[in-house]
Amino acid sequence: MFRAAMGRIMEKKSAKEYDTKLMELTAKLLGSNPDIATLWNLRRMCIVAQKESNVDDIQSVFDKDLGFTETCLMVNPKSYCAWHHRCWILENAPTADWQKEVDLCTKYLKLDERNFHCWDYRRYVVQKAEVTPEKEFAFCTEKIEKNFSNYSSWHYRSKLLPVLYPNVSDPSRPICEEKLKEELELVLTAAFTDPNDSSAWFYQRWLLGYSQPELHVAAFRVDAKQRLAVISFSKPINLASGGYQLAASCCDNCNDVSKWKPAHEGNTFDTTWFMKDNFVLNVVESSTVFLSAPDGTSYTLPLRTASDHDVVGVTKPKFGYEFGSAIVEVLCAQLSSCQELLTYEPDSKWTLLTAALLMKAINPRDHYTTIRQYLTKLESVDGLRKGYYRDLASKWAIEQRLERWIDAANFTAPIDLSDMQLTALSYVQYFVTADGVNLSSNRLIDRNLGVLREVVFCRTLNLANNALERGSALEGLSFVQELVLEGNQKLAANEAMIEELRTKVKSVVM
Repeated sequence: MFRAAMGRIMEKKSAKEYDTKLMELTAKLLGSNPDIATLWNLRRMCIVAQKESNVDDIQSVFDKDLGFTETCLMVNPKSYCAWHHRCWILENAPTADWQKEVDLCTKYLKLDERNFHCWDYRRYVVQKAEVTPEKEFAFCTEKIEKNFSNYSSWHYRSKLLPVLYPNVSDPSRPICEEKLKEELELVLTAAFTDPNDSSAWFYQRWLLGYSQPELHVAAFRVDAKQRLAVISFSKPINLASGGYQLAASCCDNCNDVSKWKPAHEGNTFDTTWFMKDNFVLNVVESSTVFLSAPDGTSYTLPLRTASDHDVVGVTKPKFGYEFGSAIVEVLCAQLSSCQELLTYEPDSKWTLLTAALLMKAINPRDHYTTIRQYLTKLESVDGLRKGYYRDLASKWAIEQRLERWIDAANFTAPIDLSDMQLTALSYVQYFVTADGVNLSSNRLIDRNLGVLREVVFCRTLNLANNALERGSALEGLSFVQELVLEGNQKLAANEAMIEELRTKVKSVVM
C-alpha cells in the first residue's frame, strides 16, 4: 500500500499535478509517518500552486495544513519535518496567530517538558509574538522547578540570562556577578537533588565559563631571514577569502590575505596560516598586527622585536573566567559540598568532575595535583569515557606549561611539554612561534600529531618515549630539522618509515 501510494505520488509529481488529490495522498502517508521530507515538499508546492491560482480564501488552505501538522505531531512529537513545515505555513500564510503558537508550545511542554523540538520552536514563535524575555524566563524557571532534569530548559535559560542580566563591566562574560551568584546557588540545589543527573552539571559548566572562545589573534611571527611568517587565531577562520583584512605595521608583505596558506593543506577554515615570501621588515619599537573581521569587529595583537630580522607576538589566552571574591566564596562553598557528597558517594562521576571544574575555577595552580587525581579516578569510575578524561587532563596540563612559557615572554624559545602524560594536544595555535617543541615522555599516538603542522617555526621536535607506531603523520612536518623519536618501540621496528623520514629530515634520532 505504501509503495503503491508513493508510486502514484511520484507520477503526479512528474506530471506536475499539484492538486487536491496529491494533498490527499501525501496526507495519508504523512499521517502514519511524518518524517518523509519529500512529501512535505510536495505539499508546499501544492499550496504555492493554489496561492498562485488565486484560490478563494487561501487563508483556510494554510489553516487546514496547520491543523494537519498538529495531527502529525501527535503521531511523532519530535518530527523535524512537521515542525519545519509548521514554520513554513506561518511564514507564508496571509495572516499568522503567533500568540496561539506560543500557547500551543505551552500545552505541548506540559505533556512532554523535555521535547527539545518544541523548545526550539518556542524560541522562534516568542520572537514573532514579541513575548518579553522576562515572561519567558519565568516560564523557564517554572519548568526547572518542576523537573531539574530538563536539558532544554537549562539551555533556554542560558540564552535568556545574557539578555536580562548582561555583564556591563566585562562583556566577555555572559551575566553579571550578582545574578551569577544566584544561578550558582540554584544549580547546586538541582545537582544535589539528583547527583547522577547531568543536566544541572552541564549548566554549571556554562556558568563557570567552559564554552567556545571568542575570536582573537593568538600569535604572529615574521622572520625575514627565514622568509617565513605565521599568524594564528583562537578558532578557525577563512582568512584567505573570508572577507578579513590584515594590517601588520612591521611588514607590508603580510597585509595581502590571499597570500596566506592554511597550515593544514586543503582546509578552507583553519586556526593557523603561514606565508613564505621575501619580507621587508619595518622594525619599530611598538609594532602591531591588526585584523578586521567582515562584521566590522577588529582585533589587535602587540608585537615585539626578537632580532633585527624577527618580529613576534603571542596573546595570553583566557583559560576561564576571573571571578570576584564574592563568587569565589560561593564556589569554595560548592566545592566543600561536593567533597562532602563524595564521602557518601565516592564514585559519583558528576560530583568528581564538578569538583575538578570548581577547583580549576577557584585556583587551578594550587589545586592542580588534586584535579589530576580526580580525573584519574574518573578513568576507572566512568571507563567508557576514559579517553575524554585523559584528553581533559592533557588540556589542563598544557594550560599550566603554556602560561609559564608566555609569562617568560620569550615567544621564540622552545616550549617544554614533556612528561605530562599527554594524550591530546591543545592550544597549539599559541605556541606556533616556538623554535622547538619538547613532547617527550607522554602518551601520544600517531593521530595526535596532525596539529603539529601548525608549528611551522619548529626546528627541533622531541617525541621520544611516546606510543607512535607508523610515523605517517610526521611526513607533513618537512620544516623540522631535528626529530627525536627514541623510545617509540613500534615505530623503531618500521625500518622503511624511518629511512623515508631520514630523506626528509636533516637529523632523525632513534
